[in-house]
Amino acid sequence: MHARRWVAIGPNGLDDLAFVDAEVVPPGVGEVTVEVAAAGVNPADLKHAMAATEFPLPIGYEVAGRIAAVGTDTAIASGPCAVGEEILAFRVRGGYATALTVPAEKVFARPPTLGVDEAAGLLLAGTTAADLLRAARAERDDLILLHGASGAVGMAVLQLAGLRGIRVIGTCGPSSAERVRRFGGLPVEYGPDLLGRLRTMLGGHRIDAALDAVGTDEAVGASLALVADRSRVVTVAAPARAAAEGFVALGGRLPESAEFRDTVRSSLIRLAGNGELVVPIAATFPLEQARDAVALVSGGHAGGKVVLHV
Repeated sequence: MHARRWVAIGPNGLDDLAFVDAEVVPPGVGEVTVEVAAAGVNPADLKHAMAATEFPLPIGYEVAGRIAAVGTDTAIASGPCAVGEEILAFRVRGGYATALTVPAEKVFARPPTLGVDEAAGLLLAGTTAADLLRAARAERDDLILLHGASGAVGMAVLQLAGLRGIRVIGTCGPSSAERVRRFGGLPVEYGPDLLGRLRTMLGGHRIDAALDAVGTDEAVGASLALVADRSRVVTVAAPARAAAEGFVALGGRLPESAEFRDTVRSSLIRLAGNGELVVPIAATFPLEQARDAVALVSGGHAGGKVVLHV
């Protein structure tokens, strides 16, 4: 099968992204070929490309589409499958494409109640959010601080926390405060004297844990000032600070995080299919305009998921 896909041809960011022809290998045992309808765009797509040492590197980790071919004796993660079945897949390699062959264990049936765009944007942000709550040992009635509450990961944290009875104060820009409220958080504006505003809001109450999805010095400083137990300060955006100052850094490539994120994919799909976990779509782009989509996401203020349409 002929396809088109985006690859990184070097480590220089957007300038090294190329849209190229490719041949899709037929699926073997334990594999399926997917015709892609939509691909999720994430900051990690470009970050990992810029850190790579071997090129060309296919980019994109999450897709939604339909099964075009099935390998012999193969079932997907959610059970038996057939050509034409609507699916979503996560932790794939090369999702910015018209078609690709992937391990069947990474593919799930898409609930008919879950839109294609939402399916393509669900699992990276959703599993990251669940992992943050796990690592921070967040429990019912805890009060937690969330940096980056209006982003894709942040909005997933807000919803998952709400389902578990966890209260969240979320930092955001002034234009995003209503979005944070809509998903159950108490918004507080980031910027100069964030710590002072947080202390005023708390009125002497304790923050039990802090989750960081932005990685700024301001966010880290506020978290460390308000949470005594550094094992409950967790970041996905400031690994160097975490290593230097004794708090927790997560990443999808770390074994513990990877294992956990794989275990929660089915439950996140179920929640999204039931309408209990919403995937806000900030923007969509044609696949041919992937550079523009990546630039928007890399700027850190997309305000939800960005999705490529094939």
